[in-house]
Amino acid sequence: MGDTLDTALDQFLDYLVSEKGLLANSLSAYARDLRGYLDTLEELGVGSTSAITAEAAELHMVKLSKRGLSPASRSRALSAMRHFHKFLHREGVARKDVTAGLSRPKRSKRIPKVLSVEQVERLLEIPEEDTLGLRDRAMFEMAYAAGLRASELCGLTFEQVIEKERLLVVEGKGKKQRVIPYGRPAAKALAAYLSRARAELAKGRVTAFVFLNHRGRKMSRVGFFKRLRMQARRAGIQRGVSPHVLRHSFATHLLQGGADLRYIQELLGHADISTTQIYTSVDRRHLVEVHRAFHPRA
Repeated sequence: MGDTLDTALDQFLDYLVSEKGLLANSLSAYARDLRGYLDTLEELGVGSTSAITAEAAELHMVKLSKRGLSPASRSRALSAMRHFHKFLHREGVARKDVTAGLSRPKRSKRIPKVLSVEQVERLLEIPEEDTLGLRDRAMFEMAYAAGLRASELCGLTFEQVIEKERLLVVEGKGKKQRVIPYGRPAAKALAAYLSRARAELAKGRVTAFVFLNHRGRKMSRVGFFKRLRMQARRAGIQRGVSPHVLRHSFATHLLQGGADLRYIQELLGHADISTTQIYTSVDRRHLVEVHRAFHPRA
């Protein structure tokens, strides 16, 4: 294995693809964060992996802080650095992991944005009965019914949809599969889209993807976001609505309805229950609002 910084980075990225099976978006994030790290090392006169010190790694974290990066962004950068240095240590080009002593930036837990049930219903009803409207309603219904990430929804293939049992077999982060049920309204919207709109969008193309754009190709995440934002404005929802807001709303409304947190964790595909627990904060906020609105001595 090479000892130069650029060579080591290239070999590490190859390792992430070939052995860890990292997806393109995650790989780009690693490359971006580590490229910034190597730039700092070169500014400090560090020219090889064996010459990297704990002080140099710490100076890079200080530099990110001074640039005003959020704790979340700095945590992601530190995570990339740690994986990189563990790789160097395992390959024998570094005597130790110089990032071991670095503390993770404290992240404030942000309460996710959610829509009310009434707002969701308005959003689901607003698309028109034309080709694009039928597709939009089917996508919105499936996103909310199953709590899908935008990439999971846009990448959905016919092989993943079990229409008879109203189930989706979804491959999420880390290529982990999960099975998610969806309800009758989503099934009805999907059936309407498939029978009345998809063929017109496909324009004779044969593709396994369920949701297509106006050119007959797989719907992109950006394209989905634009349609969602446009339809939300038409529904009179002024606050920013994104695919993840629908996912947050799915989880929050399940919790408010009495669903167990571990059930929600399984449906969302969270590896750690602590990631799901943020929705309890949203639910507590809802309880406070209900108490203030209806208790006679609130």
